[in-house]
Amino acid sequence: MIKITLPDGAVREYENGTTALGVAKSISEGLARKVLAAEINGQVWDATRPIQQDASLKLLTWNDTEGKNTFWHSSAHLMAEAVEALFPGVKFWVGPPVENGFYYDMDLGDRKMSEEDLLALEKKMNELAKKNSDYIRKEIPKAEALQYFTEKGDEYKLDLLSNLSDGEITFYTQGEFTDLCRGPHIPNTGFIKAIKLMSIAGAYWKGDEKNKMLTRVYGVTYPSQKELDEYLLMLEEAKKRDHRKLGKELGIYTMDDQVGPGLILWMPNGTVIIEELEKLAKETELQAGYKRVVTPHIAKESMYLTSGHLPYYADSMFPPMEMDGEKYYLKAMNCPHHHKIYDAEPKSYKDLPYRLAEYGTCYRYEQSGELFGLMRVRCLHMNDAHIYCTKEQFAQEFRAVNDMYLKYFKIFGIEKYVMRLSLHDPEKLGQKYVNEPELWNETEELVRNVLVETGVPFVEVKGEGAFYGPKIDVQIWSAIGREFTLATNQVDFAQSRSFKLSFTNQQNEPEVPLIIHRAPLGTHERFIGFLLEHYAGKFPLWLAPVQVKVLPISDKFIDYAKTVSDTLKKADIRCEVDDRNEKIGKKIRDTELMRVPYMLVVGEKEMNEGKVAVRRQGKGDMGVKSVEEFLQDAVSEIKERRAD
Repeated sequence: MIKITLPDGAVREYENGTTALGVAKSISEGLARKVLAAEINGQVWDATRPIQQDASLKLLTWNDTEGKNTFWHSSAHLMAEAVEALFPGVKFWVGPPVENGFYYDMDLGDRKMSEEDLLALEKKMNELAKKNSDYIRKEIPKAEALQYFTEKGDEYKLDLLSNLSDGEITFYTQGEFTDLCRGPHIPNTGFIKAIKLMSIAGAYWKGDEKNKMLTRVYGVTYPSQKELDEYLLMLEEAKKRDHRKLGKELGIYTMDDQVGPGLILWMPNGTVIIEELEKLAKETELQAGYKRVVTPHIAKESMYLTSGHLPYYADSMFPPMEMDGEKYYLKAMNCPHHHKIYDAEPKSYKDLPYRLAEYGTCYRYEQSGELFGLMRVRCLHMNDAHIYCTKEQFAQEFRAVNDMYLKYFKIFGIEKYVMRLSLHDPEKLGQKYVNEPELWNETEELVRNVLVETGVPFVEVKGEGAFYGPKIDVQIWSAIGREFTLATNQVDFAQSRSFKLSFTNQQNEPEVPLIIHRAPLGTHERFIGFLLEHYAGKFPLWLAPVQVKVLPISDKFIDYAKTVSDTLKKADIRCEVDDRNEKIGKKIRDTELMRVPYMLVVGEKEMNEGKVAVRRQGKGDMGVKSVEEFLQDAVSEIKERRAD
């Protein structure tokens, strides 16, 4: 008998050789029907793989990331079986799961795959899925594996085998298809109920343009047709909300080859949004006791060597400039500059916590293939701040930062979010992480305790911490369920030592402060990209580039329209007059397309009575109001930063 420890701590005994699926069945047949894979002693296994020693076990379903990944990887194998049936002689490279679905790279020889072929492949996949074929794992000696793929003339799998040794080679078979694969896989193909092949692309073998171009087919599958339909509907909505499309239509930003890739030119409408976000941040930070600073865009190499960024971060920094025998780098992060400001004057325990804030401009050399609209850029404006505090003050300060996030979530109507507590990997100390194991454990526990005490939803992820300490990655979801990484909240126990920062404690002795790095609004670039998609370009009144447009019915009422506009502008409302010689219906449609929150239609009746006919974006006619009444309502809505 072996002992199986379940996530709730319960321990059950089973026959040696039992499987995760067997354990699930012993709990509930309904549960067993949902199990896709299992986590055995921290490793993801097939749910049907025999367990032959005491183990901790977590059953993985569609609701678990690793469950989804297993489902999609198995779907890639199902697609490969269908491709092999329709394109005999095809050779396969790799077929991993990705964020939403899977792909498989393949060599079709001289043949080409068309969109019509995708439909035929979908049909074949559905046919194969209904056979409920088991995914069968088999350990294979290297010599036997080499012989198998040599006889098939498959240079791609032989290349993969060259990096493997006896004892780490497994084949998986389902139906008529066998592949070299480490797994894991779902129990059988019958779990795959809904299939959509999305697109065909080209991909160089191993990502090297000197190698042969392979065919890459992307697909997505779901356990039910309803879930697939919902996903496809979300994709259609996402296309409409694409921040690159909306950014161009609404005049938010532009890019130019002569300026350079990844370098954003903010247009007047985008600049308004930036200024409103900065205003919000400055108000919030002033109330929270932050002091504002401004730092230069470049610094000497020696500072980044002291901070440790160059050894760990050099690939993401622009190449140095040489002047007067010194190397200077474009600023990739604000923290070293803030440390220098902290150190410019002596500090005592009475000065702490010491909070410095800046909307600093940073430059990062993202690879060309990774640049993506506002989401991945090379010049970014960061809502950055650093808090220098004692260990005793840490929990309160970290909690206050989390509270600031929650305040912002409420303002922007962000309802779903999770904090990813990113930890270090003990095996990579001294390589990827500062070699201070005790400090890592201590600070990780400090952060964990604050998250638990405040009840903020969080998950822990090993191996994703910053090089100088644990961090929180803030994951948020837009109105249509798309996930974004908003910002990070980091703990730093290393740079205080590197920069020899200190304060005089109550015993009149020097002590090293803890540092909290935080950026609740992330960067202008990423956050505005998120907001464009979240709001579908329909910004709340306080954030809209143009808040009100006055629409005269004819040229006779342009002067009155301008009088109304001037009144609103005096109250700091961003207002424009549409004085084009167009029919009122077209003016309304065009203003709707530009997502202006309010339209004030004026004609003879409105002019004579000193009133305006109010229309609200997406809601239509809101009735007639006096200019003063509308102004009062609008000012109140803006001041409260209401999310409509």
